[in-house]
Amino acid sequence: MVLGLAAAAEPGRGAAPAPPAEPSALVDAGRFAEAARAIDAALARDDLPPARRRALEFERERMRRIRLDFPLSEPAAKAKLREHIPDLREDEFQRWKASQRLEHLEIDGTPYYFARSISNLFLLSPEAAARRATPRRSSAGPMESPNAHHREALDQARSGDSSVAPRRVRVTQTLTVDADAVPAGETVRAWIPYPLALPGQQEDIRLLASEPAQAQVAPERAPQRTVYFERRAQAGKPTRFSVSYELTVYARQHLLDPAKVRPLSAHERAGLAEYLAERPPHIVFSDAVRRFSREVVGDETDPYRIAQKLFAAVDRFPWAGAREYSTLSNISDYVLRTGHGDCGQQTLLLITLLRLNGIPARWQSGMVYSDGAYDNLHDWGQLYLAPYGWVPMDVTTGRFADAGDPGLEWFYLGGIDAYRIAFNDDYGREFVPPKRHFRSETVDSQRGEAEWDGGNLYFDQWDYAFEAEVLPAGGTR
Repeated sequence: MVLGLAAAAEPGRGAAPAPPAEPSALVDAGRFAEAARAIDAALARDDLPPARRRALEFERERMRRIRLDFPLSEPAAKAKLREHIPDLREDEFQRWKASQRLEHLEIDGTPYYFARSISNLFLLSPEAAARRATPRRSSAGPMESPNAHHREALDQARSGDSSVAPRRVRVTQTLTVDADAVPAGETVRAWIPYPLALPGQQEDIRLLASEPAQAQVAPERAPQRTVYFERRAQAGKPTRFSVSYELTVYARQHLLDPAKVRPLSAHERAGLAEYLAERPPHIVFSDAVRRFSREVVGDETDPYRIAQKLFAAVDRFPWAGAREYSTLSNISDYVLRTGHGDCGQQTLLLITLLRLNGIPARWQSGMVYSDGAYDNLHDWGQLYLAPYGWVPMDVTTGRFADAGDPGLEWFYLGGIDAYRIAFNDDYGREFVPPKRHFRSETVDSQRGEAEWDGGNLYFDQWDYAFEAEVLPAGGTR
């Protein structure tokens, strides 16, 4: 953001010149050349505090990452869109561009388009979807509509338990650094996400194997839990790391009675202060957030009804493939500005809105899986409703408005399914052991991280895989 405002003009004098913009604001505005000059000038100072130096160095790295996320020139974006709309008209393209349904960023005056802007367009614009030469295939996950697992969880919850419908899962995760991404003989350090120990949600976690065999598992409740490895790079060969484990995952279902939900006591509020507060840069009670909150909440004062209203409002933001989170200076604000977001972006916006309205909220994330071949990165959260305590929420899977059963309709406000593994109970926290260089993913931890003495290894230098197998009821295979 721009630091400060121009001073008010004194009588008979012109307005004072505006202070220079922060490099982060210049980067957000696409003024990369100006940002680079400001960063270089600041870094040349000998008296720069270490934290400020690191922040400026990251802004330089952020520009590099944004360029990777926005690789398409306007002619290239048009050519890619014509693969799906052969008779694309110029007025259509310009209209979708102006509305940001074709997500782009002007970098030093030239528009560049997000790598997923074309596929996202068909999610964000019914008009564009209707113009496709061939219909788009659905990529919805198996839990995105009511099914037998939801009913199983509800039926068991109605018998009095909140941890229900368990699944025993065997997982193998790998992280493979590209051949010669690191000079031969140098040590590659890698972190692969690993399940948190969460009583009543995921339990009986058993490490089965790892490659290399020597691995350091972070403490059970590390906020972003990982397995840490080291291995020397070999010339011409990828550097591979893997971990296999089993755990039992429970669906969580709290049958919330709105009549029983009450405001927090002063004692509860004091103990939950951390989860009611702003946490810049992504949880900020900005003017835009406050305005949106007023429009949604109105004069409602009941905590449960406020949560319902906010959940439903954020659920209405359409899902779209996301930019790398590290390229965004305020994720919750990004959703309000663009009118769309992926699971983590929607979750951060909902957390921000809940906290603004006096409802404690926090982050959780990991991977979702299925009985078949489906798996994906996923983010969700928790909110605190007295007297129930912490209960889950998943605003991206959202409300099943046509379910015909209130329990199914609001399944994901107070509940989650058993087809997800949580690696993170918070966002943007240090690993155990910590990374020395910048994170590739500064917010979440689902794919992994890698580095060497020469620096961080970004996502274009390695790949990851996640394979989950649901075991037969009652045992192993």
